[in-house]
Amino acid sequence: MTEIEIPQFFACPISLQIMKDPVTTVTGITYDRESIEYWLLKAKHCTCPITQQPLPRNSEFLTPNHTLRRLIQAWCSANEAKGVDQIPTPKSPLSNANVEKLVKDLEVPPRFQNAMEKLHNLAVENERNRRCMASAGVAEAMVQVITKSFTPDKTTSCIEEALRILRLLWSSANVMDNNYMKRLLGQNFDFLSSLTRVLQLQTKNNVKVINEAMPILKLTIEAKDSTPLGNLGLEFFRVVVKVMKNRELSQQAIKSALYVLIETCPLGRNRTKIVDAGAVEELVELALENPEKNLTELVFILLAHLCSCADGRDQFLQHAAGIAVVSKRILRVSPTTDDRALHIFSLISKFSASHEVVQEMLRVGAVSKLCMVLQADCASYLKEKARSVLRLHSKTWNNSPCIQVYLLTRFQR
Repeated sequence: MTEIEIPQFFACPISLQIMKDPVTTVTGITYDRESIEYWLLKAKHCTCPITQQPLPRNSEFLTPNHTLRRLIQAWCSANEAKGVDQIPTPKSPLSNANVEKLVKDLEVPPRFQNAMEKLHNLAVENERNRRCMASAGVAEAMVQVITKSFTPDKTTSCIEEALRILRLLWSSANVMDNNYMKRLLGQNFDFLSSLTRVLQLQTKNNVKVINEAMPILKLTIEAKDSTPLGNLGLEFFRVVVKVMKNRELSQQAIKSALYVLIETCPLGRNRTKIVDAGAVEELVELALENPEKNLTELVFILLAHLCSCADGRDQFLQHAAGIAVVSKRILRVSPTTDDRALHIFSLISKFSASHEVVQEMLRVGAVSKLCMVLQADCASYLKEKARSVLRLHSKTWNNSPCIQVYLLTRFQR
């Protein structure tokens, strides 16, 4: 592109780039819509960047400057041969009134599907639309759709659409914060029950729905107060564990299942319920697949939680590959994985160290790996954890020709 000077009054005072959608504030200064809307959203004190006069945070008070936009478009057309890109006429910004009408249409059966499709398309389009939709009560409407439209015999397409809209609103930056969601869902256990019923229908035809529902369940658990979460039933955890073992689902859905179990595990009797739901065996199986780093860390964090109770340790030791897979991941994934793996071995060595278990740790290389931790370039607290495990059974392990004597003689009791 040939270097060309942009007329000064065509440039946004914030971005210093040519304006694509010029709008004028109540202070009389014109900015590009995207720049001033972001400024109003982020600014601690909502003032005009040029005049420093107060500005309303609501973008509905921004007036489109059609005259300046036409001048900019004409200038771009005249300089197209010099490499200046054309600027299309921007769409009219979404208003609360437009969205509120669509929300009301959801209550009229013949208009319901059309309204859902329009809301979904608006949510996908841009963050400005999502902010407008959040302020117009779309999140509340989607919660109602999910709670009331679910049928036990099938998951309808509207549920998938409602879940996707809610996820877009919730996960989009600066649209809905946790305080907002706590007000919306804090005492709404009907919504949590509806999500659980959706997750129970794990068939090939419902994979997309489960992929949408699981991140929403994670966000719902994070938004709820901890006290009522201690009373979740065993069936809830069975459903979440079933998600965790379903390899047809997305990585995000499986991670969300792990997050939900980690978040709820310390509350009430949830740890025992998660163990009873068969989580330990599935965690070991998942670890055997050598998943990517973040997923491995979540697996080991939850496994360490569950091994802190006797039933969890029993299930872990009943799996033929339990000790071996934990040993194998040490020093291969991340410090977080190392920390949790060593914690698991510490719990096993202190509270479940039968003669068979101690010999199994030696046979599958767990003791050798603990010795490697002492020699590795890793954090001192990890070495101390490994040292404490070695010290517990040093007399037994010291008699084995598999271990270097000079490492273990330092830890005899």
